Amino acid sequence: MLASDPDREGEAIAWHLQELLNICADRPCRIEFNEITKEAIHNAVNHPRPIDFNLVNAQQARRILDRLVGYNLSPLLWRKVKKGLSAGRVQSVAVRLVCDREEEIQGFVPEEYWTITGSFSKIGGEIFQARLYKHRERKVEVHSQAEAEKVINELQRANYVVTKVSRQEKKRHSAPPFITSSLQQEAYRKLNFTARKTMMVAQQLYEGLELGKEGTSGLITYIRTDSTRVSTGAREEAAAFVSERFGVQYWPKKVRTVAEKGRIQDAHEAIRPTSIYREPELIKQYLTPDQYKLYRLVWARFLASQMGPAVFDVTTVDIKGGNYLFRATGSVMRFPGFTKVYIEGRDNNEEKEENGLLPELQQGDALEMHSLNPAQHFTQPPPRYTEASLIRVMEEKGIGRPSTYAPVLETVIKRGYVVREKKQLYPTELGIIVIDLLKKYFPDIINVEFTAGMEEQLDNIEEGVLNWVQVLEDFYYPFDLTLKKAEEEISQVQLTDEVTEEVCELCGRKMVVKVGRYGKFLACPGFPECRNARPLVESIGVPCPRCDGDLVARRSKKGRKFYGCSRYPNCNFMSWDQPSPAKCPDCGGLMVEKKGKAHTGLLYCINKSCKSRQPARKKKTAGKHSVREGKVDHPVEMTARS
Repeated sequence: MLASDPDREGEAIAWHLQELLNICADRPCRIEFNEITKEAIHNAVNHPRPIDFNLVNAQQARRILDRLVGYNLSPLLWRKVKKGLSAGRVQSVAVRLVCDREEEIQGFVPEEYWTITGSFSKIGGEIFQARLYKHRERKVEVHSQAEAEKVINELQRANYVVTKVSRQEKKRHSAPPFITSSLQQEAYRKLNFTARKTMMVAQQLYEGLELGKEGTSGLITYIRTDSTRVSTGAREEAAAFVSERFGVQYWPKKVRTVAEKGRIQDAHEAIRPTSIYREPELIKQYLTPDQYKLYRLVWARFLASQMGPAVFDVTTVDIKGGNYLFRATGSVMRFPGFTKVYIEGRDNNEEKEENGLLPELQQGDALEMHSLNPAQHFTQPPPRYTEASLIRVMEEKGIGRPSTYAPVLETVIKRGYVVREKKQLYPTELGIIVIDLLKKYFPDIINVEFTAGMEEQLDNIEEGVLNWVQVLEDFYYPFDLTLKKAEEEISQVQLTDEVTEEVCELCGRKMVVKVGRYGKFLACPGFPECRNARPLVESIGVPCPRCDGDLVARRSKKGRKFYGCSRYPNCNFMSWDQPSPAKCPDCGGLMVEKKGKAHTGLLYCINKSCKSRQPARKKKTAGKHSVREGKVDHPVEMTARS
């Protein structure tokens, strides 16, 4: 009996085993189960089936297709651009998404607009805020200060009255339990884990850890899944836990099912704890900090997904003044529901829901206007992708599969196509050159619609609708012609090195910037005759607190940024936190900016005896960001000493 994973790849593995073991092709030797429980395995053993060759053919088509693209485009890039590059059906589309977003940002023209907020109250009552919403039944649009002043002049002469008060109950349901992509996104938002780190730690939790007297136990279910399905046993256990811990009112009256997005393989259930009674705090002593954080995230998300909705009382008030209409919205939580345990994170560009309490108002109430506050705004370009938002877009557009997201991101960063800076992804000059080249000669291959469409064709092969060999033939012959044409027409791309003012002390040439294993460094252009190289450091304009040197940004061997003295090794000062030019007002010491939401907007003195903290000055935002050349690094690492 062959019991590999119940998906395309698992079916192909079972087929290879059948061939290797000389098992008859039509013998019912294949069993499959979606959870490792006694009931599920007994049921699978009692219902074996022959190998499903539609699944096998879909997997073969995928592997061959990826190799036809990758094994032909990558050598082309080696010959025409530089060695060590790679291209692929999924990774090149991921880079294109980042490049296209950068192009949108660079070409974005901001437009001015104004909002007007009024402060109102009943006579002698509590003051509340309302936003100008409509003018003569049309949505208000104010595009300049002159227009704003004109509107305010009209509003100041108006009398205000409540024209409508609507109250309704609003339910907010919990997010479903994790699948691979949502785990990667949420771990990035809440724990600042990269997709690669998330999968590495999740694998440790899945494989099992030593839990004292309990022995080695797997803490979570399989981590590569595209299904939010949960086994009956897990649901029943969660129901008992919720009832015991929070009360029966927190258990939903009806089990909510979440509609799956797109076509899924549904080989494994959602990522959840193997036992909800194995609470994070009870086993914290046996876990590393990273393992504990990720396990707590999985545990809380699953528990919340099995709880009832949060219930809010939402009030909307319309206020009329002359021909203008203001609107105020407030909400009060009536029942916490799943929020008792977990609230889903948001990307930075997502709007937060307003949540405030309004005073008791009735239709016809006369209001007193206390102030009108105009505010100038400018439309913003679309945000740059983070790892979380790029994974979400790839998932929504059907690009790749859950198990490919983490390695794809790591590959495009490792190849130097994309750099990660302050959580945002920027295309490098190399990435833009490669994508422009591929867009010109292979527009169909690195097209989002093509990649998503190919996934749909693979699904059709799985269902027996399409012939897998025909699908490959339809792709290969036009691709082969395009490949030959590109080989003839593409001339050698010259990547010019960035010349610096640094002079090589051995031969006198001006040093150039090169990219090595650990990022960028300075090298002599006379290589191989002159092999001089030195670290490339980034000055931050802050003097060293210990000597006359300057502080520079460097990177450790693992790529983590830190700040050290330019006179190293004579001065070994270093800091993981970014130094600020501002001096401590109490002791004159160095102030630093710490990472994390709790420290946002604050500067801390590094002197332990001082402990001073001050608000940070707001940085002036530059206009448009330039394309990143790549991460600043060097081959000779500075020792990080405290």
